[in-house]
Amino acid sequence: MAEQLPNSDATGQPDAPVAGQPADLFESRPLPRAVEDAIRDAAGAGGEDAERGVLALAAIANRAVAELNKLARAGANARRGTEEWGAWASLANSARDAVLKMATCRKVAVELFRRKAASS
Repeated sequence: MAEQLPNSDATGQPDAPVAGQPADLFESRPLPRAVEDAIRDAAGAGGEDAERGVLALAAIANRAVAELNKLARAGANARRGTEEWGAWASLANSARDAVLKMATCRKVAVELFRRKAASS
């Protein structure tokens, strides 16, 4: 049985922050369970249908990174000339890199899916 992390439930999802204790951002804003469930559903069980799960997850990740990129660019632009700008610009640069990497990931996922569909 896996060890339960502090401040988490049995599934490893963070609990609400404890009053009076500092909580990192992840603990105070965990991924909603519905999103986690949707990701697991999209992934499927693997095996014979792994390519469909790979394609779905690549599409989800691509959209998420594209939205992060938009938010980060807007945040950096809005904070230009302020003390916060550097962190936002760094996030925007990292998100842009992630968009490029996810485009490649999605392209390969599409190729795998098409190969599988052609051989079926």
